[in-house]
Amino acid sequence: MSETTAKVNLMNFDRPQMEEFFLGIGEKKFRAHQMLRWIYHGGETDFIKMTDFGKVLRQKLDESCDVIAPAVQLEQTAKDGTTKWLIALPGKNAVETVYIPEPSRGTLCVSSQIGCALNCSFCSTGAQGFNRNLSTAEIIGQVWQAAQRLKHDSQNRRLTNVVMMGMGEPLLNFDAVLPALNLMRDDLGFGLANKRVTVSTAGLVPGIDELAERCDVSLAVSLHAPNDKLRDELVPLNKKYPIDTLLAACLRFLKGKPRATVTFEYTLIDGVNDQLEHARDLAKLLRDIPSKINLIPFNSFPGTKYKRPSADAIKHFQTLLMRTGYMTTVRRTRGDDIDAACGQLAGRVVDRTRRSAEIKRQNESKNQGAAA
Repeated sequence: MSETTAKVNLMNFDRPQMEEFFLGIGEKKFRAHQMLRWIYHGGETDFIKMTDFGKVLRQKLDESCDVIAPAVQLEQTAKDGTTKWLIALPGKNAVETVYIPEPSRGTLCVSSQIGCALNCSFCSTGAQGFNRNLSTAEIIGQVWQAAQRLKHDSQNRRLTNVVMMGMGEPLLNFDAVLPALNLMRDDLGFGLANKRVTVSTAGLVPGIDELAERCDVSLAVSLHAPNDKLRDELVPLNKKYPIDTLLAACLRFLKGKPRATVTFEYTLIDGVNDQLEHARDLAKLLRDIPSKINLIPFNSFPGTKYKRPSADAIKHFQTLLMRTGYMTTVRRTRGDDIDAACGQLAGRVVDRTRRSAEIKRQNESKNQGAAA
């Protein structure tokens, strides 16, 4: 092989892609199944140690391929047990992956992009700007790294759920996200049940339709407002795909899934969207959609103009929704002492959009004005 030819990272392949790769190099399809077991069941990345491959094949793979997950640069554990990993990526970038332990499950929050292009006004990731999409290997590699660390965890914590709710909009990176979702659910991968893998979107309607057609997972929608005027302010994507269009896509997603629901995420922001009139409007808005509502008290970050509502305001909002028949949970703030709570993930982004510089300039001007 030429020294200038890049090696193939086998972590970029789900089962059909891995089968195609091995058939393409003149091997039987079952070799793909062996490889997947070595990587995801055995945690092995060294071809030489894959002893059920012949010596010649191992040598061939070693010369032309790699199994490389992105490296963990920093690990932080919060007082509540939440663990955040800073995942190093080329170009001085990094994304954040968060593990949230609970008595009955362990949930991993995975990133799909370096930064985010959607610029939701209440989200720390959006304030960092955008660099690029992650590859499949960089997405599933986050799960692989977490699984390897939990395998040796002294508290016997385990990985039972994965949510694509980290940095980025997953449906804007569909071609790389889809094989990663397949590997999460494949028995030769991580073997998670379909309902235990969730894709969260800010409302990318074509992506919701494609997800419904190609992958049986759970859907979460970042709604955050009960009307278009307010949602335009909080989630700029709403100007392209307004609420009626978004909810129609949600109904299409649920078609043929009699027991499925869509989870609507609603970040409660003091004085913005946390009034009882907003709760009433939300209840009316979702009345025709099998749904759960996940209320997320706003988590602060440097430079934001928003604040978290009072505990009473959160409780009243939840109570009204529950009385109208909605299963409504309030997401516990987990890992906020290590900036791992929802909306706080920032990573390290070499911003190609210049948004972070503009936000910094605006904050500096605001501070100078206040000082004067």
